[in-house]
Amino acid sequence: MTSSSEPLVALVTDGLRGVGTGAVWAVGDAGGERHEGRHGPLGRRPGGPEMARDTLFDLASLTKIVALWPCAGALWTAGRLPLDDPLGSYWTEVAGRPVGRLTARHLLTHTAGLPPRTNFARLYGTDPADVRAGVLAAPLHRPPGQAVEYTDRAAIVLGYLVEALGGSPLDRLATEQVWRPLGMTDTAFGPLGPGERARTAPTEFDPATGDYLTGVVHDPSARLLGGACGSAGAFSTARDLGLFLTSLLGSGPSAGWAAESLREQTGGLTPARGLSWLCAPGTDPSAGTFVHYGFTGTAMWLNRRQGRWAVLLTNKVHLNRELQPLTDLRNAFRREVFG
Repeated sequence: MTSSSEPLVALVTDGLRGVGTGAVWAVGDAGGERHEGRHGPLGRRPGGPEMARDTLFDLASLTKIVALWPCAGALWTAGRLPLDDPLGSYWTEVAGRPVGRLTARHLLTHTAGLPPRTNFARLYGTDPADVRAGVLAAPLHRPPGQAVEYTDRAAIVLGYLVEALGGSPLDRLATEQVWRPLGMTDTAFGPLGPGERARTAPTEFDPATGDYLTGVVHDPSARLLGGACGSAGAFSTARDLGLFLTSLLGSGPSAGWAAESLREQTGGLTPARGLSWLCAPGTDPSAGTFVHYGFTGTAMWLNRRQGRWAVLLTNKVHLNRELQPLTDLRNAFRREVFG
């Protein structure tokens, strides 16, 4: 990456013509943020506010990285989350069930063979307790370890496990163990209060309310589960995500977990994944660039070998769900920052 932020400004500004929404981005290293920028409106309402440094975004599946993954890592570091023991051998709730045959590594690498879709309301109803029971009793879609199949169910099962081992709901664990210690004061599970909603990038139009979802999680499974679960539900800013990613390049308590996670863990299966993280498309796993995306239009990258991180936050679904323009922008952004 060049020492100037001008190429990124031009790249994102041009790319947003196809994406059709605004963006906030940041790039940094182990010393913190080095470049940041923003462009475009917060939403589609004429005369509305512009994207700002403190704009809150629905992180969607970045929740898996910002909330679930570090809490799992804290348990692993403490010797309480064995990666390769069957879940049923230490989590009595799933003993004797298909899920009990899986390992935490299966869940973290998306090789568990769980059903690829959620469909919770249709399958299990709208009571969160019934959803939990249904998810943990569901048969496997295929034998574990055969294929990499990204599914929110893996994160939801891991979220239940982390809560069981951690003795608290995931939102409390993430706040107390990760966000508060790092000074991530803008990061929280929704629904957000009125003050936060005023600076939150809206997502899709919700026919049930007749308005755009703003400060309420876009993901229907997370909404069904009260707004907070292992797969989605968190809101944050580029600044806070920069604090989080900077910490992963240091030598603190999370260093061992980051080093374990940011290497290829899927044994030649494609797409190559680490633990929770994806090897960045268009790169070789040996290059060490890992990424996670969020359906709403969010993304963040980390490369410990280069000592560099990047965040690109949009609310793409506010316009439409056409993926290719956002994919093109993300890939161009990654190439500019990491090569």
